[in-house]
Amino acid sequence: VSVYFVVSLVFTLLQQSSVYLSVSSMTRYSRKKTHKGYTAAHKRDKTKRRTKDLDQIHVDMQPENAERLLNQEVDYDMPGEAQFYCLHCARYFMDKNSLNDHLKSKNHKRRLKSLEEEPYSQAEAEAAAGMGNYVLPKRRKVESQPPKE
Repeated sequence: VSVYFVVSLVFTLLQQSSVYLSVSSMTRYSRKKTHKGYTAAHKRDKTKRRTKDLDQIHVDMQPENAERLLNQEVDYDMPGEAQFYCLHCARYFMDKNSLNDHLKSKNHKRRLKSLEEEPYSQAEAEAAAGMGNYVLPKRRKVESQPPKE
């Protein structure tokens, strides 16, 4: 009997058997502790970087609030001394050039598109639950703020 025949026979028997022992099957499985890198520091930083929600930005877009936010007093604690603010993204920038570059960016255009839909309200929630007639939210035209001169 040849060696090749014996090896192939043993291999086929092992494949057909329900118990297939190997070194890797005797160790701890690899999916254990997959979240070990998500620490309290990550959660703290995520909370620190959190921006305003869309319904809060809708309130800021009202003319009286927008005028106040776009023409803020000098605040030395804020980036760019609070003089370069994107109203739609609720974000401060260091200088005029970075703000103008941001106004042309894809992230800003995505934010404008998401702000076209009316914010969710309690009346809409009640109508969707059967207390009244549900009307789809309206879309409105949102234009970007003019570039800073």
